[in-house]
Amino acid sequence: MANYHVSGNRKDGYRIKREGASRASGYFHTQSAAESKAKRLSSNSGGGEVRIHSINGPIRDSDTVPPANDPNPPKDRRH
Repeated sequence: MANYHVSGNRKDGYRIKREGASRASGYFHTQSAAESKAKRLSSNSGGGEVRIHSINGPIRDSDTVPPANDPNPPKDRRH
């Protein structure tokens, strides 16, 4: 499994970094491009989590990338 973090801002750009790595895996102009690349890298490594950080640091969103299992899958809201 490979977990990746997306962080940065509009002014300086966005970077992706594999969890535990000392260097970034890539730099991007848009958060969307960084997130897409992180998901591809994670998928190619057996899946994992892609965590998107807000500008001031905390994780604001996390997506499970197949074939990893989602620890908190969405609940069906039908009654």
